[in-house]
Amino acid sequence: MRLKKPLLWTLGLLLLAAIGLTAASAIDNARPPEKLPRIDKVEVYKGERRLELWRQGKLIKSYRISLGGNPIGHKQQEGDSRTPEGNYVIDWRNPNSKFHKSLHISYPNAADRRRAKARGVSPGGDIMIHGLPNGLDAAAVMGQFDWTDGCIAVNNREIEEIWQAVPNGTPITLHP
Repeated sequence: MRLKKPLLWTLGLLLLAAIGLTAASAIDNARPPEKLPRIDKVEVYKGERRLELWRQGKLIKSYRISLGGNPIGHKQQEGDSRTPEGNYVIDWRNPNSKFHKSLHISYPNAADRRRAKARGVSPGGDIMIHGLPNGLDAAAVMGQFDWTDGCIAVNNREIEEIWQAVPNGTPITLHP
C-alpha cells in the first residue's frame, strides 16, 4: 500500500517527537515518587484530562492523564474505548498488572449493568487507573494522547504516588 505524503510527514513528526521525549521521560521517571498523605477522594475531569487527589476537602495533588481512545460520553459497552462517568470507588488493586500497577474502579455499577442489558450488550469492565505498559518508557508523552481502552493512565512515577496514597474503598467521581 502506498502512503500519501501528508501521512508520512505526520508519522515522521510523531516518531521524532517520541524519540526526543524519551530523554525527558527518563529524567521524569528518575525522580522518586512523592510521599503523599492518605487520600479520601479522587476526582477525574475527563474534558480537562486531569485527575485530582483530595484529603479532608483540600486538593493534595493533580495529574495530567490519558483516557480511552473515544473519551467523550459515558461508557456504554465493552469495547467502546470510553472512560465511564459517575460515582464509583477504588475497590481493588493489581501489583502485577500488564501496566505498571493498577487500581480498579468499581465500574460497572448496577445502573451501568441495567443500561447495557436493556441494549443487549456487555457493559465491559476492568476500568483501572494505571501506569504505562510494562517495558514502555514514554512518561513525557502521557496526557498528550488518549490511548487506553477506557482506563485512566498516568506515568509510572505518578502511579506509584497514587498507589501508596489511595486506599481501597476511596470514592472516585468521573466528570465529563
